[in-house]
Amino acid sequence: MSGKRLTHVDEHGKATMVDVGAKADTRRQARAEALVRLAPATYALLVEGNLPKGDALSVAKVAGISAAKQTQHLIPLCHPLALTYVGVDFELLPAEHTVRIAAEARCTGQTGVEMEALTAASVAALALYDMCKAVQKDILIEGVRLLHKSGGKSGEYTAK
Repeated sequence: MSGKRLTHVDEHGKATMVDVGAKADTRRQARAEALVRLAPATYALLVEGNLPKGDALSVAKVAGISAAKQTQHLIPLCHPLALTYVGVDFELLPAEHTVRIAAEARCTGQTGVEMEALTAASVAALALYDMCKAVQKDILIEGVRLLHKSGGKSGEYTAK
């Protein structure tokens, strides 16, 4: 990074929002994930639909989608984006008593949607925790990461 100017810092070293006005609109897409590790009994209640607070996966899905649309309010230097799609899906991993949350965000714009995908995955995981906490407090949320992004000047990225 030596010799490169930081993009979110002004000439005085203060945080600033990047001006993306001169950038061309391109199709942007990002996918992120989070893992929620549950105790076997909690996992069974989730799968059976018997959690005290109700349908945890439906609530977590809506929470993740809503959160992606609010990223600009949650992450201080994020630009408001006209999202064209946000999806949140779940993969149940019975051997690990884990829920894998996959979130995707898309737009056509001047800046990427990585933060929106990461926010969707993170908040969906938090909502899942909230829906399960009545029966388990030591739920583990981990592995929040960007899986893939495409579009824009920096091109494509895929996690290893």
